[in-house]
Amino acid sequence: MTANVGSASRSAERASVRLTEPDREHHVTNVREFGATLWLTGLPSSGKTTIARAVAERLRADGHRVEVLDGDEFRAKLSNGLGFSREDRDINVYRVGWVAQLLARNGVTVLVPVIAPYADARAAIREQHLAAGTTYREVHVATPLEVCVARDVKGLYAKQRAGQITGLTGVDDPYEVPAHPDLRLMTHEETIESSVDNLFAAMADWGLR
Repeated sequence: MTANVGSASRSAERASVRLTEPDREHHVTNVREFGATLWLTGLPSSGKTTIARAVAERLRADGHRVEVLDGDEFRAKLSNGLGFSREDRDINVYRVGWVAQLLARNGVTVLVPVIAPYADARAAIREQHLAAGTTYREVHVATPLEVCVARDVKGLYAKQRAGQITGLTGVDDPYEVPAHPDLRLMTHEETIESSVDNLFAAMADWGLR
């Protein structure tokens, strides 16, 4: 099987870079009524799902309706007929994006820790949300490849080196780094807890909590 993988303090300012421009469209500010999608993109083992689940837990504690659309779970349940060609990867991303937008427009804050390796597919999802008047934020979990390889949470990098899988995102399949994400988390320069704090703080700045 082919794998789809890739201040308050001065250090926090250096570690996580918020890139939303002042004139970027902000269609919705009342997240409790309208919801929002936060898409966490990054290489396999970058920390996307860990951060998403931790942020979701905090949001639930604050009374928000929250869902995490995990990439592996989504493929197993709703995209299990798809492979890992570019076309199939894009179809999967579009499906995830459609479900996320549906939930968000019905008052749910949706965290999406899905690689989405291609820039044009990510742009299409953003446009879909904006066209529907649904808030969308892109978060790049910018963990370098060598750090992801060292973590190798699911053993995918080891399998690729052993020749057991091909098409691993960031290794022998492309990952197009976001040029202008709303937030870039430098998880190799901070703890996971700090990354969670920085995303949570950014959500407050965006009016999403």
